Amino acid sequence: MRYTVLSFLCIITVIAYIQRSAFNGATKTIEDSLALGPSDMGFVMGAWYLAYAMFQLPSGWVADRIGSKRALLLFATSWSVLTGLVGLALGLPGLLLIWGLMGAAQAGIFPCCTKAIGSTFPRTEQAFASGMLACCMSLGAALAPAITAELLGPLSWQQIFALYAIPGVVWALTFVLFVPSPVAPTAQQQSPLSPKEDDVDWHALPSPTPGETPIPDDAVATPVQWSKLVTEPQMLLLCIQQFLRAGPMVLFFTWFARVLSETRGLSESSAGGLASWPPFVGAFGGVLGGLFSDWVLKRTENPRLARQGMTFAALVLGTAVSLTAFFVSDPHIAVMLMSIAAFCGMAGGVSGYSIAISYGGKRVASVFATMNMSGNIGASLFPIAVGWIVKETGNWNYVLLLFAGMFAGGAICWAILNPKGTLFDEPREPQ
Repeated sequence: MRYTVLSFLCIITVIAYIQRSAFNGATKTIEDSLALGPSDMGFVMGAWYLAYAMFQLPSGWVADRIGSKRALLLFATSWSVLTGLVGLALGLPGLLLIWGLMGAAQAGIFPCCTKAIGSTFPRTEQAFASGMLACCMSLGAALAPAITAELLGPLSWQQIFALYAIPGVVWALTFVLFVPSPVAPTAQQQSPLSPKEDDVDWHALPSPTPGETPIPDDAVATPVQWSKLVTEPQMLLLCIQQFLRAGPMVLFFTWFARVLSETRGLSESSAGGLASWPPFVGAFGGVLGGLFSDWVLKRTENPRLARQGMTFAALVLGTAVSLTAFFVSDPHIAVMLMSIAAFCGMAGGVSGYSIAISYGGKRVASVFATMNMSGNIGASLFPIAVGWIVKETGNWNYVLLLFAGMFAGGAICWAILNPKGTLFDEPREPQ
């Protein structure tokens, strides 16, 4: 059943990233239709990520309170309906409102997904499961500009958004029918080492290796000490690295097709096709990064080497290739270099997920939501910064310098980050 759960989580991740990346490849068309400029579109994209960031903690709290399945059903249905309503916007205020609400609704996806992974997968498989999610993020982001570019013409941009709403609603109906909710185990099934209220039976999941028991989805946790989420040094580093890594990764979901068309002389259709390559390659970074990290952890039993070491190396490489892309005029070589950067960014992202799961203890959703909120504050500011850079300099290529600089900062964070134990429920292990 754990792989059935993971399959559904992966499918909704693909759908969610197609929906959230729907603007990529159609920004010029939407600007012309609604009499907007690049800076206006930057604010629309930024509003989505700002709302997404601000609702991370509330959605994590909801997931911790009602369980990941019910929360995910609520969020997925809401954001899909809002995606379909985007086409009703008549100008900038309507677009800001609807797209911002869609971002707020989609804030719950990864707190719910990581909570489900933490409750169903042992520690030595959580990076793989997280990597599969990262793979599907990139897959959805890769499909969006290519699909949008193909549909523009036969369909209006308003019709495309309405079409993108359908898969999310269908997924929710299917998820209700085929994925059971967690149920309390019988007395015979209960572990003698765990209190009754901390156990969950996901319909006879295979037993994990002793010592690697996942945190139950409805485990009763101690009250959240909210101050720790913003004062504990390792938690702060975890949040800062997410800001600096996830922030620039939003380039591939928002402006990248436009950067290619403006700096490398490509048509909107050609740029949309090439823009799909970095997130597509990044998908492999997510799954291969997760597999490699788990393999290193099993071989060495050294979480710092498996998680922090791999991510530091990935971000250093990502910094180098994105900086090189700034100096390259050939669009295909530039896209190849940025594809490597996307691979590195997604490979490094699985470590943040894995650490949030282990560090969160019984409050996985709340800890992950805090980290993810930080990343999406960066993501909300990045498209706004792009619009400002273009307005002030007229040079779209400077976006790549911003990308490289943020990756470099993320690498520094990973060089010194070393969380162990859990944030709330258990004492920290010796450093």
